[in-house]
Amino acid sequence: MREQTVWQFTDDRGQLSSAERRPRRVLAYVQAGATLWDHGIRPSAIFGSGHDDPAVPDTAKTGSLPLTEVAYAGAGATLDVETLLGDEPDLVVAVSYGGGQVYGLAPETAKHLEEHVPVVVIDVGQSRTLAEVGDRFAGLARSLGAGEPVVAARELNSAQDRLRALTGGPDPVRVLALSPAGQDQAHLARPRMWPELRVLVELGVGLVEPAEGPGANWSTVGWAQAGALRPAVVLADIRANATPLDELRTNEEWAAIARTARVVAWNPEPVCSARARARFLALVADALEA
Repeated sequence: MREQTVWQFTDDRGQLSSAERRPRRVLAYVQAGATLWDHGIRPSAIFGSGHDDPAVPDTAKTGSLPLTEVAYAGAGATLDVETLLGDEPDLVVAVSYGGGQVYGLAPETAKHLEEHVPVVVIDVGQSRTLAEVGDRFAGLARSLGAGEPVVAARELNSAQDRLRALTGGPDPVRVLALSPAGQDQAHLARPRMWPELRVLVELGVGLVEPAEGPGANWSTVGWAQAGALRPAVVLADIRANATPLDELRTNEEWAAIARTARVVAWNPEPVCSARARARFLALVADALEA
């Protein structure tokens, strides 16, 4: 029987991509690229979003990617079809937050890109659980002839069991997820809107729910209001578009929070592999134990 030489994959838009041979040169959105790397696929290049530096990738999002070996195509307005095709990819892997729109690329750019190369879009939005997102990336990796090591699933199960054991008491530790937004305010995450935070809630972690009000994903408040929620653990957004915590050293209200709370680095665009998810759960568990 002749070996099948045609590759195909149906993405989360319901769009079937195909090629006469299995793609080898993958251009990926940084989150997708970092996830595929954990499955044994080295992207030839990655690109960022409009929030990212066009010259340097945001290392908060790159996971274990070997950045000296993976080209960075840029981000935002610097990304046009010619730039994206400069490394001659035979597949583009992008993400979407719903509606099928390619995140990080202008609609016209994404449209014209698909005229030259197959584009696979994985939905990483709030309609999906993190496990479902992980399964979609795993399915894509399998279609490309790769897969995450079996030990990664064991690490994830172990991390989940550890968190359940730590959160079984009557008084859950108060955990607040936020994104620093300057000296005067912070964006407090609404846990139900973030797949990786919903995982923590399901495992018994006491995520603080901000008050109802404007903002679907975030509630923007002053630092005094954030402190009034009395978190024992703070998951702090460390992406480049968030205010670096070092810049808040002179902010008395943040300093008061940091004196009494354990601060855990949080990337709201998480790497979706089992191994990366296990690492994040372990960080949270360490903070709860402390």
